[in-house]
Amino acid sequence: MSKLLIEKTVSSYLQDHEQAMLDDLIEFVKKESPSYNKELVDECGTYLSQLFQRRLDVGYEIIEETKVGNHLKFTIGEGEQQILIIGHFDTVWQEGRLKLRREGNKLYGPGILDMKGGIIQSLWAIKAIQELKLSLNKKIVFLCNSDEEIGSIASKEYIEEEAKKSDAVLVAEPAVAGSGALKTARKGTGIFKIKVWGRAAHAGNHHEEGINAIEELARQVIVLQELTNYKKGTTVNVGTFTGGSGTNVVPEYAEARVDLRVSTEEAAKRVTNIILNLKPILKGIKLEVTGGMNRPPMVKTEQTKELFGCAQSIASELGMKLEEASVGGGSDGNFTAAIGVPTLDGLGACGKGIHAENEHIQIETLAERASLFANLLLRL
Repeated sequence: MSKLLIEKTVSSYLQDHEQAMLDDLIEFVKKESPSYNKELVDECGTYLSQLFQRRLDVGYEIIEETKVGNHLKFTIGEGEQQILIIGHFDTVWQEGRLKLRREGNKLYGPGILDMKGGIIQSLWAIKAIQELKLSLNKKIVFLCNSDEEIGSIASKEYIEEEAKKSDAVLVAEPAVAGSGALKTARKGTGIFKIKVWGRAAHAGNHHEEGINAIEELARQVIVLQELTNYKKGTTVNVGTFTGGSGTNVVPEYAEARVDLRVSTEEAAKRVTNIILNLKPILKGIKLEVTGGMNRPPMVKTEQTKELFGCAQSIASELGMKLEEASVGGGSDGNFTAAIGVPTLDGLGACGKGIHAENEHIQIETLAERASLFANLLLRL
């Protein structure tokens, strides 16, 4: 069977099974899985493992955790060479916060775009290959982690371990909103906490004896915000700011949380060093800065270009227009790219509203994106 005929056969199979894909996704989204609720995340993971067994007839390994949900590892095929697929099933939404609903060709729900839709598409891509009795060139390891939305604090080591054994990593995170573009570069992310101690005093009787922690922190915020450099791809955002105990008290304590995004490792080191070495501005202030880089930048490489070129060629043959993009958000693909493994991201569902109340997928793109994924697996 010719390459083009295989691609079209896979596409037809998935179009014929689009409703089954949708049914699986709806049930998956109903299993709500907020990152910090281990019980719910594990219930969702149980459903996912059962779904993989039912659809693909594969066994799985549970990677048990105590503080976050358990991770799942599925292996399809045999051999020394492997392709790693990454997908997380935790979400940013608390239980009951969003409702599952359909409006025309849009399906709304918690985590449906980020990234349960991508996991279902990937699963069905593999199912199409199995059902059509097509041969994979490499073993597939599908790692589903439970803590991506909180920094992959427990799963990072497993992701990197599997990536080191892999010839390529495919990340089923959402495509770029609007264009459906794949992600060939991502910014690195850093998280910091600034703590400031001053001296409390009565705001009326002894104002001059106080040292205002909020004033100090406000001055530090200006210093931090000025580190943003759009031309270099660096942004610093003071996202939270709290302090004080009452309007009639010179505030003794204040704190802020800071988000850093950088495009290069050099910028990561330079700006991290500046933030961690902030000095008090007001006399008598005690200042403490903690934190650091959470994810390194995902830098586009020649190997990434080759991966994208392969995907773009397949898309063209299927009558799809496919673009690439660099984005500000991080994913687990940042980890795998940083250790030198060719990584292609954004292969998941199409839609809009990541981390927003209007989070949704475009239903009509489910089958075509799954077809792109399946044919990419066959080509690698």
